[in-house]
Amino acid sequence: MENKENLNINEPKKNVNNVTVGQNVKIYDFVNLYGCEIDDETQIGTFVEIQRGAKIGKRCHIQSHTFICEGVTIEDDVFIGHGVMFINDNHPDMEKTLNKTWTLSPVLVKKGASIGSGAIIMGGVTIGEKAVIGAGAVVTKDVPMGATVVGVPARLK
Repeated sequence: MENKENLNINEPKKNVNNVTVGQNVKIYDFVNLYGCEIDDETQIGTFVEIQRGAKIGKRCHIQSHTFICEGVTIEDDVFIGHGVMFINDNHPDMEKTLNKTWTLSPVLVKKGASIGSGAIIMGGVTIGEKAVIGAGAVVTKDVPMGATVVGVPARLK
């Protein structure tokens, strides 16, 4: 979904280009959305892509240049910094891609988590409630509730 001006959705849930959008959602310019769900009072920054099957909860802030792929679920009250990349295929293979036999590795970001700018979240991980991911971290394993992780690969601080 691309728009020429900022989009504010104030009505009850709408479906625009197969995107379900809740109330009071703010979507900035140059955003690409298709087949996803965005719940109430969430803000989507400029140059964000959210793919089919992704789900974004209530009151989330998704900053510019972030990529949220199929299989990602973000619960309520989550902050996603600038340029965060989610990955849903930990073993990319062109033959599997062409044959549509690749394995989706879902990602779950639980309520109240914060992910710093430039972080990479590998497929198959769960980020616990109120966990903090440092800027530039590469998350390869589950992050416990309330934990802070930093570095490459991400480790408990």
